[in-house]
Amino acid sequence: MRTTAAVIGCGDVSTVHFEAVAKLDGAALVAVCDADPQRLASAMATWGVPGYADHLALIEAVKPDVVHICTPHDHHAAVAVDCLERGVNVIVEKPLAHTLAEGRRLVEAASAGRAKIAVCFQNRYNATSQAMHALLSTGELGAVTGASATVMWQRSAEYYQNRPWRGTWAGGGGGLLMNQAIHTVDLLQWLVGDVVAVTGNASTRFLGEAIEVEDTAEFVAEHAGGARSAFYATLANAFNAPVTLDVVTEKAVLSLRGDLTVKYSDGRVDIVPERASGSGGRSYWGVSHELLVSDFYARLHDGDPFWISPAEAENSLRIIKEIYRQSYPESTHAVS
Repeated sequence: MRTTAAVIGCGDVSTVHFEAVAKLDGAALVAVCDADPQRLASAMATWGVPGYADHLALIEAVKPDVVHICTPHDHHAAVAVDCLERGVNVIVEKPLAHTLAEGRRLVEAASAGRAKIAVCFQNRYNATSQAMHALLSTGELGAVTGASATVMWQRSAEYYQNRPWRGTWAGGGGGLLMNQAIHTVDLLQWLVGDVVAVTGNASTRFLGEAIEVEDTAEFVAEHAGGARSAFYATLANAFNAPVTLDVVTEKAVLSLRGDLTVKYSDGRVDIVPERASGSGGRSYWGVSHELLVSDFYARLHDGDPFWISPAEAENSLRIIKEIYRQSYPESTHAVS
């Protein structure tokens, strides 16, 4: 029996979702949806399926088993809730939502259990991330004493002009932290532990004429186990440098720089290579969308919530919104 799929939102990141569905045995793309007529027509022509300008019309007409939501951030929660309430399984791109209230609404809709939902933090499926989590989970490395991470990327004014929602509070819910660095924020709290306190700042250092949101941010976080992490990210770098993530334990230092290097206190060194990307998507999207999608489809009928759930994704959203609260205390748009 085949599993039918539809993609809602045919913008940039939809590429990796289309590719992932096409590679799945037993899955078939049956419809696409986009409010932009040109993007919709292009997706229909490329994939040879019917298209809809409205997601509810698509659900009513096609009744897909799974919907992939690749819309602008401010539509994530609303579209996902509509799908879940109609019993349609969902894979939604990050972030969970553009506001805390919408994120909470989606968490509550998911808890009703009418359908399964995953949030795309695909970097948790990276070979390096999986290896780090496995090593830290065993306890063999001793307690985590600290961590640090950087995201040194580049974006241009044209990047925002091509998709104006990205540079706004209303459309994106934020800037660098919500649209680029959120994956690293997620990995940091997943690997080191729940963030119980955070102090930081977000600001616009480079793209002020193009966006109203931040392009640079830093924070220090305290984790439930007692570790402290430091984080810095910017879009003012000269190029898209590899994300760095270091975790220090009592018996080893784990350093992510593309590949993972584990230096043990006894002098041993292990290297875990990262997989090469087979996608036509942008390199900074990572290599693991296909793995997340495949795993989600494989678990569709197991009866359990997917492990990267809205409740799990809410962790990074809360961290980011707390940084915004500290940075923009007078802005209701930033902290909502």
